[in-house]
Amino acid sequence: MALPEVVEVTGPAGEVAAPEWLARAEGVHRQLRPDLPADYAARLRVVFANGGRMAAVAEGEEVRAVALWRLIENTYEGRRLYVDDLVTDAAQRSQGFGKMLFDWLQAKALLLGCDVIALDSGVQRAGAHKFYFREGMHVPSFCFRKVIDK
Repeated sequence: MALPEVVEVTGPAGEVAAPEWLARAEGVHRQLRPDLPADYAARLRVVFANGGRMAAVAEGEEVRAVALWRLIENTYEGRRLYVDDLVTDAAQRSQGFGKMLFDWLQAKALLLGCDVIALDSGVQRAGAHKFYFREGMHVPSFCFRKVIDK
């Protein structure tokens, strides 16, 4: 079996550099985001056009973990690599794929001159929180959200 590797699905400008890996990432990504629209690729292209980038851990032809991330400049942290989504295939957890991708994200943040790496995580995701704490993350604030009535 091939050794796992991180594949950049998007290029530096948000273009889909590896469409075959975007298609393969969908099943794992939907484990975290089941409500993504049926036209997954079209929705992700919009996200990529607005700053999102994707990387995945591949083992052979299989996707084991997916990250969707972006760069954000703000007044309280400086330059941050913000992780929208980080998910490991449920059948492949605790095998090092999530750590491999998180380590890659940290290296990417360093390469891009970021001051921090940050993410939001649903309060129900206790297993993910254990992973984030183990990786040296902490909870610096609350995240407030209000759905806008249309």
